[in-house]
Amino acid sequence: MTTRRRRRGDALEREMELALKPGVFIADDGSFSFVSDLDTVAARIAGLVATEPARATALYETFYAGCQEKAEELDDSSGSFGQFADGLLCGWIKARQASGADADETAARLLARMDNDPYAFCHRLEGELANAFDKAGLAAFVNQVRARFDAAAKAAPMPEQPFREQPEYTRRHWGEVLRALYLAQQNLTAYRALTEETGLTADDCLALATLWVARRKLGEALTWAERGIELQQTATQGSIAGYNLAKLKRDLLTKLGRGDEALEAAWTDYLQRPDNYTYADLMKFVPKANRAAWHEKAIEAAKDSSISSLIELLLATKELARLADLVVRSPDAELEKVSHSITQPAARKLEKTHPGLAARLWRAQGMRIVNAKKSKYYEAALGNFEEAKRCYERAGRTADWIETVNQIRTLHHRKVGFIAGFEDLVAGGGPSAKPSFLERAKARWS
Repeated sequence: MTTRRRRRGDALEREMELALKPGVFIADDGSFSFVSDLDTVAARIAGLVATEPARATALYETFYAGCQEKAEELDDSSGSFGQFADGLLCGWIKARQASGADADETAARLLARMDNDPYAFCHRLEGELANAFDKAGLAAFVNQVRARFDAAAKAAPMPEQPFREQPEYTRRHWGEVLRALYLAQQNLTAYRALTEETGLTADDCLALATLWVARRKLGEALTWAERGIELQQTATQGSIAGYNLAKLKRDLLTKLGRGDEALEAAWTDYLQRPDNYTYADLMKFVPKANRAAWHEKAIEAAKDSSISSLIELLLATKELARLADLVVRSPDAELEKVSHSITQPAARKLEKTHPGLAARLWRAQGMRIVNAKKSKYYEAALGNFEEAKRCYERAGRTADWIETVNQIRTLHHRKVGFIAGFEDLVAGGGPSAKPSFLERAKARWS
């Protein structure tokens, strides 16, 4: 039996090594397939946890170490490889627990891995690790993290040490880990006590409000949500907590039967940042019979917003007449500042009823690229100018197209990677005149 297990273990380690492809650089566009192969091996190890937990533990350790060895041989821009390594640590915890390993020893070994983490696999992983632990394991891990936090609080500053080794940094780091662990434990008392030691933030208020919601104490949750909103208003930096706290407050008010206050809160939030997202949030609390009036009120209140936000809002609310008026009133220079992700759908919507205005939006997209000298997007710019030409001609505004041509020839004639394609477009060619990829492929077959 022992010999057979060793042979099977060697086979899995060999699969592991083959999947890691040592010595082969993995580009970002190949990471999905690469990680999929790693997942296949990891799934086989996970299948051993129930029957051979000690063996699974050793394999997880080898696999994790292999990932650290591989880390400099790939481009992990997508983050999928790092997430895979995170999963190995969680699997290792479960395997050790299944083998009956000592909880304190597991926690100590995990902290050693977190200390020796050159590729940041463990960065902000506390929540996932907490979910992998059983109750006893999580308690042991929390106790050891707490000991590190307390030790840092008592340590004296060492000027000659790097910043990341200073007690203040260490204490703040382990304080953040403790927050994640207390939240996973739903330990409201411990979380609240920790904030008294480190200082309360808007993120803390959101966490505490969430914990009160879990206990179905909506009034207490509302108190903490409102406190967090007050803290966020005085904070020097923005935070996603501010948005989440405002949303939670509105939801709590509704559940507490205070719908009018929820609507008032949504309106206040909308006025601070009128856009299609806050508009959608607002309309959730407006009674159906009053939506038309509130819609007009909201659109009027947004008229001084940024042009980007206003275009998106008018598109989302199907206010095409107002969108057309906005484009009429906006100088070309302002339209050129707006991202193509906003102007392109607006141009598509206006093509049928206002082709001349759609032409200006297509022109703005092209000018934005060539003015910024983004040579790798010149082909996209040519496509934009072709759309502008088509819309100008449809609107009977050939003079505007000629003016655009003269302006581009004057300002961008030295951009040789662009101007030749542009002159071909002016002469009647352009990107759409070229055969598509599949058309070229079919011609090759023929």
